[in-house]
Amino acid sequence: MSKKVLVVDDSLYMRTLIKDALTSIGYEVLGMAANGESAIDMAFELQPDLITLDNILPDMLGLDVLKTLRSEGLTAKIIMISAVGQEAVVEEAMKNGANEYIIKPFTTEQLVEVVQKVM
Repeated sequence: MSKKVLVVDDSLYMRTLIKDALTSIGYEVLGMAANGESAIDMAFELQPDLITLDNILPDMLGLDVLKTLRSEGLTAKIIMISAVGQEAVVEEAMKNGANEYIIKPFTTEQLVEVVQKVM
């Protein structure tokens, strides 16, 4: 059975890049969200196996989305993806239940490698 993914990023370019990279290795992208609120709704509705989560979203931080999902008991693997690479931010994400943290810019090879490691 293919793994189901929710891609969260405010950039259509990034969403498409991530979707293409993951579908190429047999993942099924169930949904794509451009902001935190729809990401939270879709995560519970779609119950993905994996969520790629941008940290800077138009309505809230990815960290807040992460905290909400974890506090509501969502067990999906979550990979944070952000141009913000400060150690404190990365540490906070990991402490709050992120499985991995990718810093932009990244290659599709890096993305695929991290996804396969996490899954």
